[in-house]
Amino acid sequence: MPRKFYKIGRLISLAFYTPLLSMKKSDFYYVLPNELIAQHPLAERSGSRLLCLDPVTDDIKDKQFSDFLDLLHQGDLLVLNNTKVIPARLLGHKQSGGKVEILIERVLNDREVLAHTRASKSPKAGSIIDLDEGFQCKMLGRVDDLFHLQFDAELGVSGVLERIGHMPLPPYIERADDEEDQTRYQTVFAEKSGAVAAPTAGLHFDEVMMQKIRDKGIRIAFVTLHVASGTFRPVKVENLSEHIMHKEYFNVPEETVAAVQHIKSTGGRVIAIGTTAMRSLESASRSGQLTASCGDTDLFITPGYEFKTVDAMLTNFHLPESTLLMLVSAFAGYERIKQVYQHAIAEKYRFFSYGDAMFLQKKV
Repeated sequence: MPRKFYKIGRLISLAFYTPLLSMKKSDFYYVLPNELIAQHPLAERSGSRLLCLDPVTDDIKDKQFSDFLDLLHQGDLLVLNNTKVIPARLLGHKQSGGKVEILIERVLNDREVLAHTRASKSPKAGSIIDLDEGFQCKMLGRVDDLFHLQFDAELGVSGVLERIGHMPLPPYIERADDEEDQTRYQTVFAEKSGAVAAPTAGLHFDEVMMQKIRDKGIRIAFVTLHVASGTFRPVKVENLSEHIMHKEYFNVPEETVAAVQHIKSTGGRVIAIGTTAMRSLESASRSGQLTASCGDTDLFITPGYEFKTVDAMLTNFHLPESTLLMLVSAFAGYERIKQVYQHAIAEKYRFFSYGDAMFLQKKV
């Protein structure tokens, strides 16, 4: 693979512009050497590197994640996503013998799910899929590009997944999941089951770091966003206004709203841990003011978006031409993020879910 960096895009110099009409998918392209895609977690959660971008000087500093505490001020509020990854990948075969791989997208109730399937031929409505340990599920029909499946086990969906489910590692991790992934592809504060991908910025925190944050007087609040597999779905259209954003369930509770309002009133910063916490807070701020909210969000953040709640964020490095790369470019500035990624590649940072992190503040 050629060792190039970002494809140079068009400079945006207008004082005001309509973001979806101003930038194209290809503006967010870069080439990453395969060896920089982290295939395994580090031995220690907090052992990762941390890139810091100064929002005033544009200076880039290379630190360790253990330095994150030094970047926090008394009066800051960290907002974390407490979603819990479910073992959403199932392996089985059609009764005709063909292999089937199932990736659950959303649990509808105790027996039914919407899922992606991978097979030589898609299972037809009414067909039975045999799973490991004698479990079965029935294909009821299609809902857009998803399959509506029904499980017949007394254990219910959650019980079946607990027995035979595999952790749904993202497609760029080119190996089968193992026992280590059961804990490491999960944050230490995971609580609300429903995600089929991890909120990866939170993977860097261990219990020791969490306690040090509390001891420093930093407040912590939680949101829930059940990360869906659509987070890895490529943007297929060059014109961003034509992209259909996937929907994800989120919940911003009253206590988090109260915590944000208190921090704002005292001049502190609201720091989103990850793009999922960011999208939750900004989805609940669409009216211009943060309010307790619950439901599905399809918020698509691109350069030009006016951030209403979040002042700083911790995030991992994201895929080329992805909606998450567009989000961080909107937050910290397109040209700044381009330079950050060039630097990270040159300095051999580890990329994506099990990779390193960066700390960004809202562009000024």
